[in-house]
Amino acid sequence: MDRKAKGQAYESDAERFLRRHGLRSRAANVRFRHGELDLVMDHGEILVFVEVRYRQHQSFGGATLSVGRHKQQRLARAAASYLAQHPSLAMRACRFDVVAFEGDHIEWIRDAFRLDSA
Repeated sequence: MDRKAKGQAYESDAERFLRRHGLRSRAANVRFRHGELDLVMDHGEILVFVEVRYRQHQSFGGATLSVGRHKQQRLARAAASYLAQHPSLAMRACRFDVVAFEGDHIEWIRDAFRLDSA
């Protein structure tokens, strides 16, 4: 399986996982000039931007640590663009989550970072 297909498979797995935990899908693979949002979901009244990461093993920090400051900034800019395209959502509370796959283990990190730290 090539890298793109593998990424799409993990994003689908993450979406199913989150739906089982009460989130509702809004959009997937939303691309902007300065970044991409893997998943956009609703968790009650909260708009959730989800980054999906996969690593075969934890070398170099693993999947969760691969969402560093630069990646956070790109996600924040993409989220701002998404909100600009959907002004009716602009007043909703938002958060950034990470769903990390490491081997066969899945970890959901709610509120993984905040805009003031990105």
